[in-house]
Amino acid sequence: MTTAHNTTSPQYPFTAVVGMDDLRLALLLNAVSPAVGGVLVRGEKGTAKSTAVRALSALMPAVDVVGGCRFACAPTAPDPGCPDGPHGTGPVEHRPTRMVELPVGASEDRLVGALDIERALSEGVKAFEPGLLADAHRGILYVDEVNLLHDHLVDLLLDAAAMGASYVEREGVSVRHAARFLLVGTMNPEEGELRPQLLDRFGLTVEVAASREPDQRVEVVRRRLAYDADPAGFAARWAGDEDELRGRIAEARELLPRVTLGDRALRQIAATCAAFEVDGMRADIVMARTATALAAWAGRTDVAEEDVRQAALLALPHRRRRNPFDAPGLDEDKLDETLEEFRGTDEDPAPDTDGDDDPDPDGPDGGGPGGGDGPEGGHPPQEGGPEEAPLPPETGLPHQQDGEASPTPQAPEQPEPEPRPQGGAAGEKPAVGATEPFRTRRLDVPGLGEGADGRRSRARTAHGRTTGARRPRGALGKLHLAATVQAAAPHQKARGRRGTGLVVRRDDLREAVREGREGNLVLFVVDASGSMAARKRMGAVKGAVLSLLLDAYQRRDKIGMITFRGSDAELALPPTSSVEAGAARLAQLPTGGRTPLSEGLLKAHEVLRIERMRDPSRRALLVVVTDGRATGAAGAGRAAGGPLARASRAARLLAADGTAAVVVDCEAGPVRLGLAGELARDLQGTAITLDELRADSVSALVRTVQGTRTTHGNRKAA
Repeated sequence: MTTAHNTTSPQYPFTAVVGMDDLRLALLLNAVSPAVGGVLVRGEKGTAKSTAVRALSALMPAVDVVGGCRFACAPTAPDPGCPDGPHGTGPVEHRPTRMVELPVGASEDRLVGALDIERALSEGVKAFEPGLLADAHRGILYVDEVNLLHDHLVDLLLDAAAMGASYVEREGVSVRHAARFLLVGTMNPEEGELRPQLLDRFGLTVEVAASREPDQRVEVVRRRLAYDADPAGFAARWAGDEDELRGRIAEARELLPRVTLGDRALRQIAATCAAFEVDGMRADIVMARTATALAAWAGRTDVAEEDVRQAALLALPHRRRRNPFDAPGLDEDKLDETLEEFRGTDEDPAPDTDGDDDPDPDGPDGGGPGGGDGPEGGHPPQEGGPEEAPLPPETGLPHQQDGEASPTPQAPEQPEPEPRPQGGAAGEKPAVGATEPFRTRRLDVPGLGEGADGRRSRARTAHGRTTGARRPRGALGKLHLAATVQAAAPHQKARGRRGTGLVVRRDDLREAVREGREGNLVLFVVDASGSMAARKRMGAVKGAVLSLLLDAYQRRDKIGMITFRGSDAELALPPTSSVEAGAARLAQLPTGGRTPLSEGLLKAHEVLRIERMRDPSRRALLVVVTDGRATGAAGAGRAAGGPLARASRAARLLAADGTAAVVVDCEAGPVRLGLAGELARDLQGTAITLDELRADSVSALVRTVQGTRTTHGNRKAA
């Protein structure tokens, strides 16, 4: 799991990476000043994110470590609390900077290290096996797909990065060691976002996308094929550029302590963070460190306005998100206005450019942050490839604000007649905006699961309250101290115990059984037919689904969405962790046509069947959003073979599989048919109205998915 320099094949050269100027600059700034706080790289798959990150390790200066120290202590300043210390005047090892990769499926012990509890109890010895944080000390820690990492691992990782140390606590036995590293994470936003508070812990963020410029794509393919055909030869051709860039990093590191951050630059930094309403003070500090690193990278000892501007473009976009449906970004016009407003005067002299019109002292190197206007100025060297085409603007999620004009006249909020039978897309109405989302009641899956950690349904998890003890299954996880002592106590005389130590054998060890909450697969089945098409009603329905999507995001669920209208049902969003994708599909959802309720339920049955095979431990929650009506080519009706009868059979099929279900009853108006309640009974779930869905609803009773469900055993018996 630990990756250092590849000894069998040279790394792809950093200077051979085509385009991606912002990414390369962000990585180099962290190489110059690790205090910047790392880089989060967001981008679509296949954009060479990992290639660029791995290539950086070859540019980092080699380090001296105390010989035999598992925690990479520096000989000149060893960690006084090092578990392998104290260090004397032993041999010194000179080795390349390590790059350590953290797999998505890593355990907590693999990340922070593990204590030998048996020796700790019986001998009082802190026998500690270092984890990946120790391996990464004074190096690079790379997390691919960081958004898929379990939340508690992300918390541990970012805490260590912020404090520069890792703490391992097991039943009162603790070990601390230094853990200072350059943190780099990559992620594909299509697979889900990081929480805003975790995003804030990364110093810089960059967006990468494949170029749409044919010439640049040709150059990418040409270089990659050349590398695959002869890695050593390809690396040799770029060795001169690599050495030059490596030397420049060393020079910038040496210059960094002499860079002055003037009062004018500080005021611009503070004004910019205030203007963009970022939370807390971390953004100001990161911007200051980034601007200082940019000045050192350009070979200057004063921070200039272009450094502040570039620092804002790298440090603020991901801190602008207020909820999971907001797309990261920064209004550059507003940024320029803020910088100009607070330009003022400064006692410090203007940055010295030695009379050269080009603020980049290295000419063709192209690395100075002042080498051009806008965010592309100041990027690492690039040869052989054409200029990178501008990245396409990130598409924000459609969202109708309060007071926004509706695209079509608003229909009265009353029951409307079922549309006449019609085929194709006839009767389709444009998509309407959602009302403002609200906080929803928690909908639980009944029983006790064993799925991934989350915040929805009860489950046996690695974290939570202790409910019992058991013999370890494999490596010992959380020790249950009382149960271990109780198991070992009867055997102390037979084992010849002497002194105060407890004689513990491996068979005595007990691990804690903990109960917490899990994340579920929440599958939405949304009625988009003509019976739901009244504008006020559909806006409220979309607002409810949007609220449930936000709730699923907060509870760490996967989500999927099926819509039905006309003559068929469609899997609008395959199960994913990206609630942003769900919100986008919902915003674009048109309405109109017949109500093929049975098709929507059958599609849900098929999707859930496939997901159970892919991820058996993740339990599903079916949320059907409808007024309960069902129509078909022959119209509506309860007769055998009619639309309502078919919907009832499909619902009973889902109930037979033990699918937990809730029906959000969207029926409105003075005349109510109660069809959604009948559907809920067929699903052996519960029905709630839109009003009861609200957490702050006065009229709603506390409800769970279990509701009117019978027990699973009774269902099977029936």
